[in-house]
Parts: sequence; C-alpha cells; structure tokens
Amino acid sequence: MAADLRSVTVLIPGKLHEQSVRRIGETFRLVAIDTIDAALLTDEMKATVRGIAASPAIAGGLVGPDFMRALPKLEIVANFGVGYDGVDARHAGANGIMVTNTPDVLTEEVADTALGLLIATVRELPKAEAWLRAGNWVAKGNYRLSPLSLRGRKVGIFGMGRIGMAVARRLEAFGLSVAYHNRRPVEGVSYPYHATLKGLAEAVDTLISVVPGTPQTAKAVNADILKALGSDGVFVNIGRGSTVDEAALAAALADGTIAAAGLDVFADEPNVPPALLDAPNTVLLPHIGSASVHTRRAMADLVVDNLIAWFSDGKAITPVPETAGIGHNR
Repeated sequence: MAADLRSVTVLIPGKLHEQSVRRIGETFRLVAIDTIDAALLTDEMKATVRGIAASPAIAGGLVGPDFMRALPKLEIVANFGVGYDGVDARHAGANGIMVTNTPDVLTEEVADTALGLLIATVRELPKAEAWLRAGNWVAKGNYRLSPLSLRGRKVGIFGMGRIGMAVARRLEAFGLSVAYHNRRPVEGVSYPYHATLKGLAEAVDTLISVVPGTPQTAKAVNADILKALGSDGVFVNIGRGSTVDEAALAAALADGTIAAAGLDVFADEPNVPPALLDAPNTVLLPHIGSASVHTRRAMADLVVDNLIAWFSDGKAITPVPETAGIGHNR
C-alpha cells in the first residue's frame, strides 16, 4: 500500500500546516507551488497531480473551476478547515472530484472561543486588563462597573450545526436561554426555532453567528438584523466575516443601535475596517477560533487522513455535502 501511495502526486498550493506537509511528504509524492494559481502549474504537474491539500484562507486564491480544469487527473481536494468557501465544491461535485474538510476536530475549540469572546465583550475584560497594566488601578482606582452582563441574556445562534450545538451546550451551562435560525429546523433539537434571521434577532438580545460563508449568507447580518437585535444587543461572529455587512455593523456600534460586538472573523482578512478598530465597544481577535497547537495539529492530520483513505480505500472520511455521493472511479 505504501508503495502505491508514494506513486500518487499530491499538490500543496501555498502555505499549509507543517504537520500536513510532513505527512504528505512521507506518504505521497509531494509537489508544491507558491499560491493557488493555475499559471504556476508545470506540464508535469498537470499530467500527474491527483490530489490537492490546501488551506485557501492562508494560501491565497480559490480552488475554483479554472484551477481544477488545469489538473485533468485531479480526484480530491482536501481542505484544511471546516469552512471550505475557498474551494468551489459545487463545481468539484459536478465533475466527480471529492472535497473534504476538517469538522469535529475543531468543534470544541471554536465553541470555547465563542464563549470566551462573548464574555470578554460583555464584561469588557480586555479593557479591564489594559486598565491594570497601565497602572490605573493604583493611580485611579477600580475599573468601572461593566454596563453589560451575561445575566438574563437571551441568546440566538445563527447556524445550529456542530459548532452551534457545542456553543448552545455551553450557554445552557451558563444558565442562558438559547434559540436558533437555520434554513430549516434541525431534527432532534429542542431549542426554539425561528424561520427567519430577523425573527431570531427580534426574540433575543445576543446573536452569535456560526454560519459558513456562502452566497446565501453574504451580508446576512445587516442593518435590519442589527436594529432588530436592539440597543442592549451584543453580536458575536466566529463563522465568516462575509456574513456581516461590516459598514452597517460599524454604524450600529457608533450610534447605539447595538451595545457591543465581539469578532474573530472579517470580510477581508487580515484587513480590519478602521471603523471597527476605532470602535470602543468591540473586542477583535485575529481569527483564532481553532488556533491552538492541539486542534490545528488534529486538523492537519485529518487533511492527510482523508487523502490516505481516498487513495487507499476509495472513500473519504469527511466529505463535504456537495461531494458526499462521489465514489472513487479512477
């Protein structure tokens, strides 16, 4: 089996976790280019590459139709990350190409980050620490009482998938009520369901967005949603920045439409809009939801395990929905 896998060429375009790179190099025939750009593919790569291992979020570019068409022997794209908006999975599925992602192994870590971000935002923990470090506790006395509290809050989750469920379990442990909005109710979930995002926002005062970046979710959290959330409202985003109208969010924070926001993701990473940077009622993180050594290593291993499973057994471990029905036929 090892000899067979060593004959399989796997392409890494751009940066990828070192654990993935090491294991791919030990298991397959590894080739690499600097970024996701079909112009960088050599004739030899076009003739031999059967798998791609990629982290489009940090590699730059899109594993899209042009890139896939340039690799006629391509069978699988193993995406590093649970979100796979950097891969055109619909095109891949229509052309018999498997796409995998890395769910489950990062669920608990991201849910932990969501709760930490929510608490930091509501209780102003970064500001309180800055007050201490600046010597103000000694010079000026106690940090102010936080205007907001978690106590009595009603939380809405936009995206009740694996991570959404993990967030909900943590919220329940904090004694908070939970409701949610998805495209449709989730079977077996007892939390109150709202058929529209606006309906959810009207019913809660805290909105946590966990949805992936898709054409359907683009700027879904807009001025109307924020207005419905209300002046005591808190918005937290650990999903994708593209799901938020950032200009509308900045305006809502500035004029008191909502009270505060905690953001781990942005539309044009690593660039953060100055209006959000300048807003005093935000807590901003550099997309660290799953960024622990433990979890990123597990994600890196799952990328490679998907490649091994595909080329050994003809089945992927974690196929994305658009390609779940594809079998190994080459």
